[in-house]
Amino acid sequence: MWIDKLFGGVLEVETPIGPRFLNLSFFERVRLLWTFRHFLSLPQQVLRPSELRLVDRLANENRFISQSAIAEHDLPVIGRVERQRAPITSEGLSIDGQSVEAVRLADQDGLERVA
Repeated sequence: MWIDKLFGGVLEVETPIGPRFLNLSFFERVRLLWTFRHFLSLPQQVLRPSELRLVDRLANENRFISQSAIAEHDLPVIGRVERQRAPITSEGLSIDGQSVEAVRLADQDGLERVA
């Protein structure tokens, strides 16, 4: 089963419009097979920064493939990245208890947020 994923697997990413599938190169499949070796699905918060950059880069490069192509070629899914939306409060969007405006201003000033 992992051989099939190694030579033809895709990555599933949850988006606001539903699940999308990303086409991967061989080395990207190897890297993500290691990431998802014990899990079928992972929230984006547990991924390493380099893995998040990889997923974002793949999405920005528009390497999406259709669900019909996956069904037609019977491509295995390596794993699923669960993307969660920022919680909405009465003050607006909130990230870790801070308003989005405060986080945006801190990012523009070059200040680092302490987690």
